[in-house]
Amino acid sequence: MKRVAVALALLLTCVPAGAPLGAQAARPKLVVFIVVDQMRADYPVRYGGLLQHGLKRLMTGGAWYTKAAYPYLTTVTCVGHSTIGTGSLPYKHGMIANSWYDRDTAKVVTCNADPDTTDVSYGAVTGTGDSAKRMMVPTLAEVMGDVLKSRVATMSMKARSAIGLAGHKGDFVTWFGDKHAWETSSAFTPAPVGWFVGYLKGNPADRDAGKTWERLLPVARYKGPDDAPGERGTSGWTATFPHRMGPAGDAAYYAHLQQSPYMDEQLEAMAEAAVDQMHLGTEDRTDFLGVSFSSLDSVGHTYGPRSHEIQDMLVRLDITLGKLLAYLDKKVGAGQYVVALGADHGVAGLPEQNPAGGRQPAQTIRAAVEAAMKPVFGGDGAYVAAVSGADIYFKPGVYERLKANPAAHKAAIDAVKALPGVARVFTSDELAPAAARTSSDPQVRAAALSYFAGRSGDMTVLVKEHWMMPATGTTHGTLYEYDRRVPVILFGAGIKPGVREEAATPADLAVTIAHLVGVPLPSPDGKVLTGALKPR
Repeated sequence: MKRVAVALALLLTCVPAGAPLGAQAARPKLVVFIVVDQMRADYPVRYGGLLQHGLKRLMTGGAWYTKAAYPYLTTVTCVGHSTIGTGSLPYKHGMIANSWYDRDTAKVVTCNADPDTTDVSYGAVTGTGDSAKRMMVPTLAEVMGDVLKSRVATMSMKARSAIGLAGHKGDFVTWFGDKHAWETSSAFTPAPVGWFVGYLKGNPADRDAGKTWERLLPVARYKGPDDAPGERGTSGWTATFPHRMGPAGDAAYYAHLQQSPYMDEQLEAMAEAAVDQMHLGTEDRTDFLGVSFSSLDSVGHTYGPRSHEIQDMLVRLDITLGKLLAYLDKKVGAGQYVVALGADHGVAGLPEQNPAGGRQPAQTIRAAVEAAMKPVFGGDGAYVAAVSGADIYFKPGVYERLKANPAAHKAAIDAVKALPGVARVFTSDELAPAAARTSSDPQVRAAALSYFAGRSGDMTVLVKEHWMMPATGTTHGTLYEYDRRVPVILFGAGIKPGVREEAATPADLAVTIAHLVGVPLPSPDGKVLTGALKPR
C-alpha cells in the first residue's frame, strides 16, 4: 500500500499544467475575464469602505492576491491586456506599447492597427480596421476556441482592450470607435453581428444623454477635497461635481460618456446580452467572456487617483459588477463559472499634489539628444526619427554611427540623463540579450521584459519617480509601484477563497485558468496560482 501511495503521489506531481481535467473535476461552464483599466492595487483597500457589492463579493469570496504586480517597465493598456490575455510578457507577445514608431513605414502605428482589414461599424462611418496581427502568441480565448470549441465574446470602450483579450479571432469582439459608434473589424466578422444590431436599436450609445453625474453616496463618505490641485475636466466639465452629460449626437456627449460611469453600465448590459444571445455558459462547452471597463482610466488621467470622481467611479463600478455577477448566477449558475479579475496598469498621482513630482515633456528629451549629437555629426541636427512613449528612435543608420563613436554615444545619453525628470537611459544593446531579462538589476530586468527587437526604441527613458511626460493630468507607464501593482482576483468554480500574499503577476491569470479548464498555452511566462485552487 505504501508503494501504491508513493506511485500515486509521483503520478499526480507529473500531471502537466495544461493537462485535461478528465475525471478530476468538471470544467466551469463559463470563463469570465474582467479587466478594470487603471485600477491601482491600493484602491480596494483605500476605498474599501465604499464597496458593498460586486467588488466586495470578489474580494471576500475569491482568492485575492494583494501583492500582485507587473514585472516589466511599459505599464500601459495594450501591453497589460495582451499580457492578461496571453499569459506571456511583452518581450514575447510583442505588444510593447499602445503605439510605437514603425521603422518600415516611418510612422507611429497603434498596436492594433491593421491596414489589411476594414472597420465593421454599427454606425454609418467605416475605415481601416484593427486586429491582433502584431500579437505574436495566441490568447487563452483563442486556445479555448481551438481546443474546447468555446464561443468567445469580448467588449470594451477601447479596441486594444477588447482585442487584447480576444486575440486573433473571436465570435463577438467590439469596442466604441472614434466615430462615436460601436464597431468591430473584418478580422473578426465580415458584417455587423445580427443580434447586436438588434440590441443597439433598444440600447443606443446616446441613451445617457442629458443625465447629470453626481456622487452616489453622501459627500462626507468621500476622502479628501473635491477640487484638489491639478484636477481638470473634459469638454466643458469642471473639476467639481456635478457633471452634466452633453446632448445626444453632440461630440461633447461622447467625450463625457467615455469619462463617466455610464459607459461601464452600457458594457455590463452588453455583456448580459452576449451571454443571453450567444448562449454563453449554457450549453455543452466552456465559453469565454471578456469585459474591459475603461472609464476609470479616462477619469483617472484627468482627475487623479485621489479625486472624488475616482471614488465615485469605484462605487458605481462595484454596483455594476454586482449586477453582472447576479446575472451570471441566474443564467449560468452560481459556482458554474470562474472569474479572473485584473487591471492593465495603475497610475501616478498628480504631480501638483506631490512635492517630489514634476513633468518632463517628450520634446525636451528629443531636443537634448539632437543638441548633443550636432557638434559631432553636424548637419541640420535632425537625427531622431521619433520619441514615442519612453522610446527614442533614431533615423536609419544614425544609431549605428552613434555606437561607432563612444564619445558621441555617451554625450547623447548624458544629455538626456541631465534633464531634471530623467532617472535613467537604457540602450537597445543593454536590453536585447536574453540575459538582461534575468538581470540582478531590477530596472534593467523590467526594461528588458518590455523590449521587443525591431519594435522597441534604440534608447528607452525612465523618468524619475512621480515624474511624467504629459503637460497636464496624470499618467502611467513606469516600473514604479503605483503603476505596476494591480489587483489580481480569482473567483468562482474551482477557486478557494482567501487573501493571498504570495507574489503574483496578471500573466498568472491566463495560465491558472488554462490549467483549470485543461488547455495548453504554448509559451506562457505566468505560473499556475496553485494557492487559489481547491483540491481536486
